[in-house]
Amino acid sequence: MNDVRWMGPVALAALLAACTATTAPEARPDGTGQAPGASAEIKEPSGRTVARARIDQAGDGLRVRIDAAGLAPGAYGAHLHAVGRCDPPAFASAGPHWNPSGRQHGKDNPQGMHLGDLPNLMVGTDRRGSLEYTVPAASLTGGGSALLDADGAAIVLHAQADDYRTDPSGNSGARIACGVLG
Repeated sequence: MNDVRWMGPVALAALLAACTATTAPEARPDGTGQAPGASAEIKEPSGRTVARARIDQAGDGLRVRIDAAGLAPGAYGAHLHAVGRCDPPAFASAGPHWNPSGRQHGKDNPQGMHLGDLPNLMVGTDRRGSLEYTVPAASLTGGGSALLDADGAAIVLHAQADDYRTDPSGNSGARIACGVLG
């Protein structure tokens, strides 16, 4: 058995470098050592924050998590939108759903679905809710299916549940809250 006390400084440095190289986190271009991600505070037209979102690269997909607090109990359509703007009161500035493949809306639509289509956000009687979903075959930056392009992206909550089939937004009603991803 080797004893590191008898290794020379060059051999010891090589051993430490090898151990560090196999356990170091994946480096980001900004040098933080964290996996790429984006987040948003999702706000009502009044400016009150009703939810927070986090999106992280997860292999060849995007892991989306939304945590809400302060919304009335019920189901809310949730979508990733193509433009990183949230001008109140109607949040139309967020543009359409993120749809780089030019498909119809909804997982139940035979011609769907947009990459920006997410499951409904379910809020309980305690006025809290969350959703977690992985968007397959998508990336945060770079490539043809990148979410964060030149004009950014937003995450929008709608007044009603998404029916997962009606184009363009699943009959989910008005945009009631929005957050710019960054």
